[in-house]
Amino acid sequence: MSDRHSTPQGAADHPADHSADQPDDGYYDEAHEDGPTHPEPVEEFFVAQDVPRPNTRRPSSQAKRRRRIRRTVIMLVVLALFAGTVYGAALMLREFLGLNDVKDYAGPGGEETVFSVPEGAGALAIGTGLESADIVADSATFVTALSAIAEGREVQPGEYEMRLQMSSAAAAEALLGEDPTMVSYAAVARDLRQGEVFDILSESTGIPRAEFDALAKDPAQFGLPAQALSLEGYLHPGEYRFDVEATATDIITEMVTATTDRLAEDGVTDPAEQYRILTVASIVQAEAQEGDYATVAGSIYNRLKPGNTETNGFIQSDASVTYGLGTRTYQLTDEEKTDTSNPYNTYANPGLPKGPIGSPSDEAIDAAVEPADVPFYFWVTVDLDTGETKFSETYAEHLRYVAEYEAWCADHPGRCQ
Repeated sequence: MSDRHSTPQGAADHPADHSADQPDDGYYDEAHEDGPTHPEPVEEFFVAQDVPRPNTRRPSSQAKRRRRIRRTVIMLVVLALFAGTVYGAALMLREFLGLNDVKDYAGPGGEETVFSVPEGAGALAIGTGLESADIVADSATFVTALSAIAEGREVQPGEYEMRLQMSSAAAAEALLGEDPTMVSYAAVARDLRQGEVFDILSESTGIPRAEFDALAKDPAQFGLPAQALSLEGYLHPGEYRFDVEATATDIITEMVTATTDRLAEDGVTDPAEQYRILTVASIVQAEAQEGDYATVAGSIYNRLKPGNTETNGFIQSDASVTYGLGTRTYQLTDEEKTDTSNPYNTYANPGLPKGPIGSPSDEAIDAAVEPADVPFYFWVTVDLDTGETKFSETYAEHLRYVAEYEAWCADHPGRCQ
C-alpha cells in the first residue's frame, strides 16, 4: 500500500495506540499503527463527501407506487417507439416491393377518353399504354384479364372509346368488343392517292375495286362541289373498322364525312372553299415534312398572290406534275415540265392544279387553313433522309439550295429517282 501520509520525523519514539479512537473511515491503515494521522483539511472534506451513508429510512408505499408507475410509463413509451419503427419499416418494405400499388380499379370507369392501339401492338404494349393513360391500374392485371377472354382473338389497331380508371376486365372487353370476324379493318395512310386507297379498301372488305371506281365517277352524290373531278382528297386517312355488311357507298360516305367534318372544325363549310383547301393541303402533304407544313402553305399562298414577280403565279410543284403523269418520282424532264396538257402541271399552268393530288392529313388541312406568315416563295428538301428543307425569298438563293440537294443526291445514288 502506498504511503499517502508522511510521518513526522521522531514520531516513532512516542508510540501510542489510538485505534480505539480512530473512526473506521478508510484512512487509518497499518502504516500508521504507531500514532494517529490527521488528513489535510481539503482532502478530508472530499473524503467525507464520498463516504456513502446508510439509509435507515424505509421507502413509503406512495414512493413505491410512483416508481412502479414511472417504470410502466417508460416501458409503454419504449414499446410504442418500437411498434412505430416496425410499422414504418413495414410500410417502406411494402412500397419497395410494390405491395401498396393498386392492382385494379372497380367498375366501368369514369370520364370518357379515346385510346389508340397502334398497328402491331401486343397485349403487353397495350397494357402499358392503358396504365400510362390511367385507364387501368396495372398493366399485368390487364394482360391477365385480356387473356382470360381473348380465346385466340387479338385487339385490332384503331381508336377506342374508353373510360378513365376502368377495371381490367371492362377494359379488355371494350378493346376486344365484337368478334373481329364481324368487322373489316382498313388502315389508310396520309398522302395516298385515290386508286391506292381503293386497293386497300377492296383488300380489307372483299368488295371489288370496280365498285369504288364507279362511285368515284360521280362525286356529287357524296356532296362534293361541281368542280370535283373525283373523290381525290376526300378519302380521309385513318384506321377504320367497317361492318362486314357495309357497302362501298357506306364506306365512301364514312370517309368523306370524316374529311368534311375536319374542315368544318377549322371553320371551312362552303363546299367550293373546302375543295380549294384540300387542293392546297394535298400539295403541302406531298411536298413537306410535318414541321414545315405551315411554312410551305404560306409559301404557296405567296406564289398565288397577284403581282408576284418571283414565280408569276406558278406553284411549280413536282408532286402535282407527277400526279398528273400517274407516277411518283423526284426527277422530271424539261418536256414534262412544259406540258400544258397535264392539268396538274403547276410549272406550265399558273395557279392551283385542277384538284387535290392525294389524301391530306388533319395537320396538312390545318396548315392550309392557317398558313404561316412568311416571306418565302421557294423551298427545297436538301436531305431526303432527315427531311431538312430550306426556304428562300429569291430564285438566286433557291438555286444555291438546289445545288445542295443535287450534291446530296450524288452522295446517295438511287435515292433521288
